[in-house]
Amino acid sequence: MRAWEIISDGGVDGLNLAERPVPDPGPGQVLIKVAASAINYRDLTTIEDPVSRGLPFPTVPNSDAAGTVAAVGGGVERFKVGDRVMSCFFEDWVDGEISEAAMASALGGARQGVLGEYVCLDQQGVIETPENLDDEQAATLPCAALTAWHALTRPAPVVPGETVLLLGTGGVSVFAQQFCKLFGAETIATSSDNAKLARMKALGARHTINYRDTPEWDQVVKELTNGKGVDRVVEVGGPGTLERSINAVRVGGRIQLIGVLTGGAGQIVPTLLMRKSISLRGIYVGSRAMFAEMNRAIAANGLEPVISERFGFEDAKSAYHRMREATHFGKLVISLTS
Repeated sequence: MRAWEIISDGGVDGLNLAERPVPDPGPGQVLIKVAASAINYRDLTTIEDPVSRGLPFPTVPNSDAAGTVAAVGGGVERFKVGDRVMSCFFEDWVDGEISEAAMASALGGARQGVLGEYVCLDQQGVIETPENLDDEQAATLPCAALTAWHALTRPAPVVPGETVLLLGTGGVSVFAQQFCKLFGAETIATSSDNAKLARMKALGARHTINYRDTPEWDQVVKELTNGKGVDRVVEVGGPGTLERSINAVRVGGRIQLIGVLTGGAGQIVPTLLMRKSISLRGIYVGSRAMFAEMNRAIAANGLEPVISERFGFEDAKSAYHRMREATHFGKLVISLTS
């Protein structure tokens, strides 16, 4: 089998397409013939900076894969050969609260990733593919979709009529827009690209704001909500946007902190959170139980992920370069079948 490997700190262009033996599934394991792998910003930053993360060389990147069960090890009861399945971002987070042990089971980081022709995973870290999706669509779900679902359903779900602020038009934000439409929530979406904002509008966004044209976008959010502020923010920017998100959320509202696209360093004045009794919660993907819950909603409502562009397996480096360019809308997928 072939697999892409991180073998140095040489970034995307330093990735190596290597020959590896097809793994044999051990007890409780499932061998998956991978059909597609979606990429996330986290995958890109892992490739660009493996040393600070303490990654061993070689490491196979990516957490998100969809394909077909090719073989099963002894004691496997959840799957059989031929089943269509997806990887779970955390191989060991089945249900309940996140734990240190679960966090140590992240694919494409703490553990080997899935960007190869075959991958062997514990059966508890594998989940059935929704029947309404093909493999390329399904490959977009394990990280971005589940992160958005987690942000909108925990610790309490968004309810019809609530207002949600979505920052940007990457994979998490686009999925969040699609889920908010299912939930009957109103959304305000931001981007620096009017064409992308038009696409968010087509997906159901109630209002859109170009943050490049309107740097004080938080004030516009307040105006659009009659001075109250939104009920929830899906915050993917981090330090560069968090202060404005705090201003844009209502008293007693929630900010679900997902990403740090503006960088990892910054300062926030704690009194801004205290005075408004805001709940600020870190979100790091989700459990298999959440994944199953989300898949049922996707299948029941016929929801289809938005794929911006598809790349061949041999052209995987181009997919990561496209992620760095940030010109995409929705998800970037590497196909192993085209």
